[in-house]
Amino acid sequence: MIKAIKASKSEKVLFIFLVVLTIFTFSSFFILKNKCLFIKKVNLDKINFPNPENIVVMNIECGDVIIELFPEISPQSVKRFKILIENKKYDGSAFYKVLKKTFVQAGDIEFGNINNLDYSKIGSGKSGLGILKSEISNEFKFIAGSVGLARSNKFDTEDSEFFITLKEIPIYQGEYTPIGKVVYGLDILSKIKIGNKGIYVLRPDYINTLRILKSN
Repeated sequence: MIKAIKASKSEKVLFIFLVVLTIFTFSSFFILKNKCLFIKKVNLDKINFPNPENIVVMNIECGDVIIELFPEISPQSVKRFKILIENKKYDGSAFYKVLKKTFVQAGDIEFGNINNLDYSKIGSGKSGLGILKSEISNEFKFIAGSVGLARSNKFDTEDSEFFITLKEIPIYQGEYTPIGKVVYGLDILSKIKIGNKGIYVLRPDYINTLRILKSN
């Protein structure tokens, strides 16, 4: 008759340690792979916006980012932004320029769509609607969540590209055209893929859809 060999106390402790370590490893891997795991979802049905025509919903990988537009500050720029949204020009637009904890940028309609990225020309694409005059506000402060139109190193060159700040950037005040602010979903923007050493993000995250709330 073969006698069962009982595990020693140290062996039992070691076994329990290995089981816990395995569970922790798999859990950590799952959390790291799922970057959207702890993002709080926004329920638009429970929010009453006084001016829904100036609210846009940007859906990206981790959820909806809600932006309030400011036509009273930048009427022509907001008008252009809405026209492009209504024509679904921003759908598939890549966040090709992302600086960690600073800003994200998208909106190159010609060369920055996820289905047709051209890294040799990205950032120079046109909307076909012509350039805009800068609508600078010396009072508007670019705090975390501010939305502005991107431009070249010259004023009056805005078109379709826009950026969203992830922190306060005082030097942007009086330099860029403000068009709105993020009212919900700033934490979602912080999950957008950043670049490594290059100036542009390879295989970037992108906008699924961008819609005016009243059109939903």
